[in-house]
Amino acid sequence: MDAKGRLAYTHNGARFMVTKPIDGKPAACANGGTIGFTMSDAKQADAWHAAGVANGGTSIEDPPGVRQGAAGQVYLAYLRDPDGNK
Repeated sequence: MDAKGRLAYTHNGARFMVTKPIDGKPAACANGGTIGFTMSDAKQADAWHAAGVANGGTSIEDPPGVRQGAAGQVYLAYLRDPDGNK
């Protein structure tokens, strides 16, 4: 567990993480859970994000882009699906 209370497990390029919701609200509808997909590049991630929004998803947190993570810079794009899952 890191200093921010996040638990991360990495194996063969995949990562499973458990965290408290960053917005301070109770965990619900995947608030505090994220399902992630590895993309080949930022263009593919942007296309995934755009397709999600076009099909009823809601863009959340920061717009798609580079973030500083524990392992260096990563490109992230977040959505909530029409049921509210992240």
